[in-house]
Amino acid sequence: MTDEALNDLTEFHWMMDMLQTVDVGLVVLNREFQINLWNGFMESHSGLLPSQVRGKSLFTLFPEVNESWFRNKARPVFELKNRAFIIWEQRPYLLKFPNYRPITGTEDFMYQNITLSPLISTTGKVDNICMMIYDVTDVAVGKKVLESAQVTLSELNEKVAERKRLA
Repeated sequence: MTDEALNDLTEFHWMMDMLQTVDVGLVVLNREFQINLWNGFMESHSGLLPSQVRGKSLFTLFPEVNESWFRNKARPVFELKNRAFIIWEQRPYLLKFPNYRPITGTEDFMYQNITLSPLISTTGKVDNICMMIYDVTDVAVGKKVLESAQVTLSELNEKVAERKRLA
């Protein structure tokens, strides 16, 4: 093996290791929404091994996913080669993973932001898309606490104003 080939193989190996250990869910789906890649984040949060999900339908494994809605969301990714986004304010989660901080966390499930990206083949077609799942539970909880505090403050201000009117 040449030094160049060995360097290429080494680079490929650490890139694959990086994909498995990054703190973001990575799922590659084909046009039939069958799973081709399932990284360590997904394994850890779903409890399912890559060997258990590879080649299986996302909708069979995760019946909570509204199939027609998700297909419509993914259509422009396949057809127009555009990215699509799902944010927790619109839909708290796509895959109902438990919150992995049950002692310090106040939520039962993981809030998620999701990016769907086209994976363009060497022929220029999009036969697969990458779904990146970000755990935004801390952000969601913080925003919910802030909104609750704002409501409480507004109610207190109304009570103070009412008392001033009556005095």
